[in-house]
Amino acid sequence: MADATKPVIVLIRPQLGENIGKAARAMLNFGLTELRLVNPRDGWPNPSAGPSAAGADIVLDQAKVYSSTAAAVADCEHVYATTVRKRGVLKPVVGADGAARLMHSQSGRHAVIFGREASGLSTDDVALARHILTIPINPKFGSLNLAQAVILVTYEWSRIGNELAGETSELVQPTSEDEWLPPAPQGELEGLIAHFERMLEPRGYFLPKDRSEATTRNLRSLLTKPGWNHLEVRTLRGVLSTFERMPRD
Repeated sequence: MADATKPVIVLIRPQLGENIGKAARAMLNFGLTELRLVNPRDGWPNPSAGPSAAGADIVLDQAKVYSSTAAAVADCEHVYATTVRKRGVLKPVVGADGAARLMHSQSGRHAVIFGREASGLSTDDVALARHILTIPINPKFGSLNLAQAVILVTYEWSRIGNELAGETSELVQPTSEDEWLPPAPQGELEGLIAHFERMLEPRGYFLPKDRSEATTRNLRSLLTKPGWNHLEVRTLRGVLSTFERMPRD
């Protein structure tokens, strides 16, 4: 069974089975086992992954395949997009250590998404995230392979966890009454975004057509940024439903 206190590693359109295996090995080195794959190029299972995993079979055996990035992170409240570029999407930017501290301090499921080897994450993939996760790197050579990127993030998650656990023997888990409600899962947010789109489309909001894709992306970014909890999302959906109904006589 998945451990909800640990981040999920999501590989978007990975190309080589060997790289999936190496990523799985990096994960298990630091105690992570939940791997999700979005449209792996060569299908799944992939016989090339096993030897590269070097014994991290538990990660590969439990790996799940999804048809879209949105589906892969639908149950996650916190999504981090690993990229060296912002790709025109305005998001809070954190380093690997900063992301690790958020993972240990904020309740809810956390997912880190990694793009395919050749081109990284698409703009639409990045738009799904709450944060952009990047690291200082040589501007003349900013190329990391997939396993290197995964091991950087998983190592920092493990290191920060050990650091926080070692600060004091009196650390306690806050009760649910003491916590703020976590952001809504991505699936609920997708429902809100679709609700807005359904109402705005017949009113010409996405015209002209040659700008509709950018307009949709900007709307998604705007609605993703606040990190609404599930009660706030339900409230907004109720407001939209009220506007959809015909006015009373």
